[in-house]
Amino acid sequence: MKSAVLLLLCAAVVCAETPSPALVVLNKGDNAMAIVNPANGKVAGTVPVGRNPHEAAVSDDGKLAFSSNMQGNSISVIDLATLKEIHRVDLPNLRTPHGLFFADRKLYFTAQGDNSIARYDPATNQIDWKRDSGATGTHMLVMTKDLNKIFTSNMNSDNIGMFERAPGGQDYKLILIPVGKGPEAIDLSPDGKQIWTATGGDSHIAIIDAANGTLIETVHVPMQRANRLKFTPDGKKVLISDSGNGDLVIMDSASHKETKRLKIGGNCEGILIAPDGARAYVASEMDNFIGVIDLKKLELSGRIRPGNGPDGMAWAVRK
Repeated sequence: MKSAVLLLLCAAVVCAETPSPALVVLNKGDNAMAIVNPANGKVAGTVPVGRNPHEAAVSDDGKLAFSSNMQGNSISVIDLATLKEIHRVDLPNLRTPHGLFFADRKLYFTAQGDNSIARYDPATNQIDWKRDSGATGTHMLVMTKDLNKIFTSNMNSDNIGMFERAPGGQDYKLILIPVGKGPEAIDLSPDGKQIWTATGGDSHIAIIDAANGTLIETVHVPMQRANRLKFTPDGKKVLISDSGNGDLVIMDSASHKETKRLKIGGNCEGILIAPDGARAYVASEMDNFIGVIDLKKLELSGRIRPGNGPDGMAWAVRK
């Protein structure tokens, strides 16, 4: 009798061990986080999170995953060993959390509804820092490895924010860099020298010198609505999802030229690239799958079905 009850519990909760590495996927339609084994594409477990989850991040030790819940005005903190939500951080004064970036044991995030960026400390379960973004529609953020610079994409202000502090300092000075209409997607090159952002409102890629915040070049790339942009780990390729027509655009980072375009699926959004650079994962929110891209052949090699409305993703490795 006890074994039968245990089997029923396992069927409902999923008693499999969380894989490492694991692909962490947020499913907007389910208000849930799915943990996927990238080796076989199977879902190892799911965890309910707050309403309308958008972006995911994972702690450096691979123990915690985070979800920004835009309509829930909260951040979910997930224990990846037990697949349980251990905290739901309510954010009444930091509305519409979106972009996430984990660094130096803390989670940095944008509060789009309050035009600010902030920092959450998992050790104390507290927000310990906040800064006005100087712009509106502050959506995504990336940081340099030394944490001395933070870059934000400000969709409604048509600019990129560059927050810079002196080494070892506390206060960040802000520079706003005009780039074009509706910048949303943003990434820092692996060598830390350039910021690339895709302006969804006018189909351009703006390339910024990360050292001084100057605009190096603006490149026109035919797209309906650029959504996310990611460098490959070797810095040679840049992947851009076009949520308007379901394409994945692949560019050569040195020549700034488009090299290939793949049809993925409806509402093509989140992009994650495996640390070894062999595969990319691209979410099709409308068609409820994640396309697996072979980055050597530049082909769609498979599909993973993690749930309803997949978007934000992160990579988890236990250490």
